[in-house]
Amino acid sequence: MTEREKMQQGLLYDANYDEELLAERARCKDLCFAYNQLLPSLVSEQEQIIRRLFGKTGERFCITAPFWCDYGCNIEVGENFYTNHNCVILDGAKVIFGDNVFIAPNCTFSTAGHPLDAEQRNQGLEYAYPITVGDNVWFGASVTVLPGVTIGSNTVIGAGSVVNRDIPEGVVAVGNPCRVIRKITEQDKEKYGRYKK
Repeated sequence: MTEREKMQQGLLYDANYDEELLAERARCKDLCFAYNQLLPSLVSEQEQIIRRLFGKTGERFCITAPFWCDYGCNIEVGENFYTNHNCVILDGAKVIFGDNVFIAPNCTFSTAGHPLDAEQRNQGLEYAYPITVGDNVWFGASVTVLPGVTIGSNTVIGAGSVVNRDIPEGVVAVGNPCRVIRKITEQDKEKYGRYKK
């Protein structure tokens, strides 16, 4: 079994010394570097790089540079995906975002983790568990989502949260560790007043 196959199956794999994975990450980092050097007005060129990089995109997305990921091919984004500056996605496993996901600055989505045992860690071993995000989810600034987490649709994750467990749909969740504070209700539609054209 290759190290890539182990990575895809959620087993411990050699992330630091396997030539195939090192080459894949180097290709990805080169594309990220090229993306981050583009003028913000070069939207078409940006979209071309992201479509080469990601496993799947919707028709409309916006990723504000700088942006970094490990492989790119494991990232899938739905329609109207948006991430602000300094998003990092460590995608050793799948990272799937639904439609209308909004990500504030300085957020990290990490499928990668390392063994608690120092000997295994020092061998360059790690694991990767998938992250899944539903539709209409908003992440506040500086959120970190850890390996294996699923976040339900229509949920808001408050700024600074560390999400280390699944979060259900239709709630506000915040903290370290992130926990549900309350459900989102009809009253929330009136909180900021109605938008009028």
